[in-house]
Amino acid sequence: MQVPLYQVKAEFFRMLGHPVRIRVLELLQHGPVPVRDLLADIDIEPSSLSQQLAVLRRSGIVVSVREGSTVRYALAGGDVAELLRAARRILTELLAGQSELLAELRQTDAPVPPVPAVSSAPRVPSVPRSGQG
Repeated sequence: MQVPLYQVKAEFFRMLGHPVRIRVLELLQHGPVPVRDLLADIDIEPSSLSQQLAVLRRSGIVVSVREGSTVRYALAGGDVAELLRAARRILTELLAGQSELLAELRQTDAPVPPVPAVSSAPRVPSVPRSGQG
């Protein structure tokens, strides 16, 4: 049974859904980076970075190249960098829309009428006491 394309896409985006993985991909956009530089740029334990790099490697998004005792990571293709740029454009548009709404709310001069207080206690009718009068 073949897996539907939408499910494969969802798995792909789930794989990207980790802040460290996104940060690694951002750092690799400009070319190969040694692991020691990734560690310097990302505040994370070496073992955690290694786990996240392994996920990216298994998915085929990044490749590793050993040069002597140095291991460098690079994007497997330029499409991932384009995906990150597209995400940045989308987020910029979304946040711009929110800031426009916030500016509009701040410009509104009409005061907001107060909301009447609602008592949670049941209202008991007053009963006149006998002998008063």
